[in-house]
Amino acid sequence: MFKTVCIANRGEVAVRIIRTCRDMGIKTVLPYAEPDAGSLAVALADTAVCIGPAALNASYLNADAILSVALACEAEAVHPGYGFLSENADFARQVADQGLVFIGPPAEVITQMGDKIAARQRMRAAGVPVIPGSDGPTASLEEVLAVAEEGGYPLLLKAAAGGGGRGMRLVEAAEGLEEAFLAAQRESEAAFGDGRLYAEKYLTGAKHIEVQIACDQAGHCIHLGERDCSLQHRHQKVLEETPCQRLSAGLREAICQAAVQAAQAVGYVGVGTVEFLVTAEGDWYFMEMNTRLQVEHPITEWVTGIDLVRTQLRLAEGLALEWAQEDIRLQGHAIECRINAQDPMTGFRPSVGRVESLHLPEGPFVRVDSALLPGEEVSPFYDSLLAKVTVWGESRQIAIRRMRRALSEIIIEGLDTTTDLHFMILHHRDVIRGAYTSQFLDDHLKELVDLL
Repeated sequence: MFKTVCIANRGEVAVRIIRTCRDMGIKTVLPYAEPDAGSLAVALADTAVCIGPAALNASYLNADAILSVALACEAEAVHPGYGFLSENADFARQVADQGLVFIGPPAEVITQMGDKIAARQRMRAAGVPVIPGSDGPTASLEEVLAVAEEGGYPLLLKAAAGGGGRGMRLVEAAEGLEEAFLAAQRESEAAFGDGRLYAEKYLTGAKHIEVQIACDQAGHCIHLGERDCSLQHRHQKVLEETPCQRLSAGLREAICQAAVQAAQAVGYVGVGTVEFLVTAEGDWYFMEMNTRLQVEHPITEWVTGIDLVRTQLRLAEGLALEWAQEDIRLQGHAIECRINAQDPMTGFRPSVGRVESLHLPEGPFVRVDSALLPGEEVSPFYDSLLAKVTVWGESRQIAIRRMRRALSEIIIEGLDTTTDLHFMILHHRDVIRGAYTSQFLDDHLKELVDLL
């Protein structure tokens, strides 16, 4: 097993990885930016080295600086967490070129699945259904028009090289197509250095379902169930739960097996996620593959009892999967709420400032993943995620009640947060019934905010 691992990340995910490494007797090395000098992650790491100022290109996106620290501290592997360089194939290659192990899939898999067009083509070839749309990049407005004429509106324009909502535009009618196309192209070029887009049919009233998979170097692959990630704002996930309340047993099995099929088709190694859209009629389509640990991984850990970071480390070491598919037993229900430094009453405007008072929830079957400290200065430089609160219950009803209790215990003074919005979401009739879709917050946000 690895003796020392370099963590190429910050905040709560760095703390999360450090904790599992400690459990396994692995030392950690943490390159960090100047604003994080007093952070919990820096305090917990065995070795922490400042690599530059707050600017991402000078710190958490500075591959050369990160690798210099890893090599100087004799790390054997690099864990990228999520975000930053986690799905950067060039970084994965640089890690391997330096004789270190990248804790994730091979660089060629990241390249293939990071290019959304190539991923669609590969999935179609593997027999996995994909959302109707363009077969290749739509380099011109005329090509997008052709897709729209064939499939109709609404239409979704998406960046070929990225995700997270960047370079994405929803087109409701032909009148708005040209403006949306040019805007998406500019944003994609700015965000990813790649202006290629593709167009696909926008499925209204659909569930956003993702399946957790794990594969070893011998080609064995299993799934660890699905997560319902339909509660989103501007394509950013807000709340997740597992299992999905509205999937039949047959549909769940079909989607989970398709996720395994997709992973095996690209020679996946490690822990990853395959995402699907599921319509109200029961049709389902591949959307994308995330070649990294997901933010919402704790809820899968709750229902499986499996430490996914430990699994990542073992698979990167070249060890075989510890389980066959029949060994996986999902128990109970788990929910995650992402507590962000945002103000829902002003369109989710980021909130910055000092944490004047802090209390995070505790108690039976409540877990908080956070690096937040009292007195900490929350800056505008990084992601607004403050904490992930997850709960487990014997049933969905118990899990919802437990999450309400956990949310009611949160005190974060000095910042606006999404805590109260989550509390109201978990009292909405559609959410209680599990009947919400990816359009839920678009349709009900004003109603929920008015109750705050």
